[in-house]
Amino acid sequence: MAAEHYDAIVVGSGITGGLAAKELTERGLRTLVLERGRNVTHGVDYTAATTPPWKIAHRGMATRELVAEYPVLRRARLAYEPNAAFWADEHDCPYVEKKPFEWLRGYQVGGRSLTWGRHCYRWSDVDFEANAIEGVGVDWPIRYRDIAPWYDHVERFIGVSGSAEGLPHLPDGQFLPPMELNVVEKDVAARIRQRWNERRLIIGRIANLTQQHNGRGPCQYRDKCWLGCPYGAYYSTQSASLPAAAATGKLTLRPFSIVRELRYDRDRKRATGVSVLDAETQQQIEYTANVVFLCASTFNSAWILMNSATDVWPDGLGSSSGELGHNVIDHHFRAGASGRVEGFEDRYTYGRRPCGFYVPRFRNLGAERRDYVRGFAYQGSASRQEWTRDVAELGIGAPLKAELTEPGPWTIGMTGFGETLPYHDNRVTLDKTRKDKWGLPVLAFDCRIRDNERRMRQDMMHDAAEMLEAAGVKEVRPSDGSYTFGESIHEMGTARMGNDPKTSVLNGNNQVWDAPNVFVTDGACMASSSCVNPSLTYMALTARAVEFATRQLASRDL
Repeated sequence: MAAEHYDAIVVGSGITGGLAAKELTERGLRTLVLERGRNVTHGVDYTAATTPPWKIAHRGMATRELVAEYPVLRRARLAYEPNAAFWADEHDCPYVEKKPFEWLRGYQVGGRSLTWGRHCYRWSDVDFEANAIEGVGVDWPIRYRDIAPWYDHVERFIGVSGSAEGLPHLPDGQFLPPMELNVVEKDVAARIRQRWNERRLIIGRIANLTQQHNGRGPCQYRDKCWLGCPYGAYYSTQSASLPAAAATGKLTLRPFSIVRELRYDRDRKRATGVSVLDAETQQQIEYTANVVFLCASTFNSAWILMNSATDVWPDGLGSSSGELGHNVIDHHFRAGASGRVEGFEDRYTYGRRPCGFYVPRFRNLGAERRDYVRGFAYQGSASRQEWTRDVAELGIGAPLKAELTEPGPWTIGMTGFGETLPYHDNRVTLDKTRKDKWGLPVLAFDCRIRDNERRMRQDMMHDAAEMLEAAGVKEVRPSDGSYTFGESIHEMGTARMGNDPKTSVLNGNNQVWDAPNVFVTDGACMASSSCVNPSLTYMALTARAVEFATRQLASRDL
């Protein structure tokens, strides 16, 4: 039976795969989207999103069975009963930890677009130029001017609420009206600004709508985004990109489709398509296409490349530079400070805002030089303690109930997100001695942070405590809550972009040097990590690469 042919194949349906499908189909390409996991229908399959917490078994807490089923998720402090189905089965899909690593995956249509934190920040040339200036890794083949129009394009489509701040190292975007800081956050922000002109505490820039946008309704302030949003009020594949792609009539979506490898024509130096294993029937299926977009996630895209074209390159398609699987980067976090706020007892919050505040990077900008390179930003929030506070010490009976009818004191805290450098020997490899449920080799992780990041963490704690104390916060406690590589779920770098095929896997248009009709636009493509949440940059690079690919197809250069 002949392989079915499409103009384009997209592997993965998450943040970048969904957007790639939308962009490709809107440009007229008949597109197949392959997702290794189950289908998730918008609204219908968000089974806990509209269920009152008292009707959820075990009230959403992690049961012994859940902990046994998701040990890595538990380690990462993300094991919650209501959304466990949005995370990959860890027994069916194992991996090897040469050093501790928390690989948190979402294997379903929509991927982690259903569970992401939704923070959206642009990079600036401070980020794109850092590798070249400091002699770290390889120079980015692009600069802010190359991607700025695509940030505009993506923001206008997905909807990003935020405030314009005029910071050159955190460019403003196409924002919907921002959400609002609460009364304590406003007070702390004003005191910080009064003390340090270069430091800002602002509301987070997030892909949650504050007004109707592109046919989607505004946020309902339920703070249940991690369960899926039936209102479509935050950007996900289900709420935005797949409906747009389906509307073109050119989309085919196939769940339960594990892409085993890319098929490669060594004479033409092009990929011809993909080999797929049906996850339910074990059937082998072939699909061909003129162009393939790998959007399967940083590590799964690398896995596919490593498992491909082994008759040409022993280490896989894209391995000719020796960089495939290397240079794994992440954001180290859980270092910051917290404290108690006096006053404001007559003030409370209304609704459940789905984001906190953000303190943009202020270290190692301009002439300042610390004893480490790069920098960090903070995310945090202020709130009043709820009924769960110190229950054992509150008493019993009527006095206990009376005490718990009133909210507790205000507290505030922030944690830093720091840039991790692209160390060559932070890497993933194929372990062919260990197999998953389908008999496929698994990935082995060998990554760790170094002295540069450890020194940065000291400032992440000290600076947070310093700001809170200057703002009048009491009982300020700096803390380092420990960090395991991968825990921030911002993994990047396994197939980095660059200017030279000898030192990079992809060129400046996200094409695999060894097969220019294969594009990698998820986190694998990143040559460095900045310190901001990366998904907006992935999406901008995806839209940019699709526009380039369609032009190349039209001119028959692919």
